[in-house]
Amino acid sequence: MIIGIGSDLIDIRRIQKTLERHDTRFLDRCYTDIERRRSDGRADRAASYAKRFAAKEACAKALGTGLRRGVFWRDMGVVNKPGGQPTLQLTGGALERLRSITPAGMRAEIHLTITDDFPMAQAFVVIEALPAAT
Repeated sequence: MIIGIGSDLIDIRRIQKTLERHDTRFLDRCYTDIERRRSDGRADRAASYAKRFAAKEACAKALGTGLRRGVFWRDMGVVNKPGGQPTLQLTGGALERLRSITPAGMRAEIHLTITDDFPMAQAFVVIEALPAAT
């Protein structure tokens, strides 16, 4: 059962300008250490950060809160599964919200797809409730 859907589209140039103006302050506020290591190693650093920014926005929408009610940027981090597929790892208020919308006896699975085609980056998030393992 789908319990949340979110999407976001962002102009990579907007992230590039923000990085130029507020680099460390912006990164400290919005990104996890894992995301920073991964993005800082990319040839197109701004596009990498833009995709992750879009993923966070899409996730906040899928959670039904946006970035309020205790859900903060760093509570949502893009990570990769062993095969390379991206997903989101939630902590803090985002994880609390996920738990509150997941029906009893179910577990949440977050599906994420991210892409970019300059000058845009895009993300889609689907949160699915599946039967908990017995």
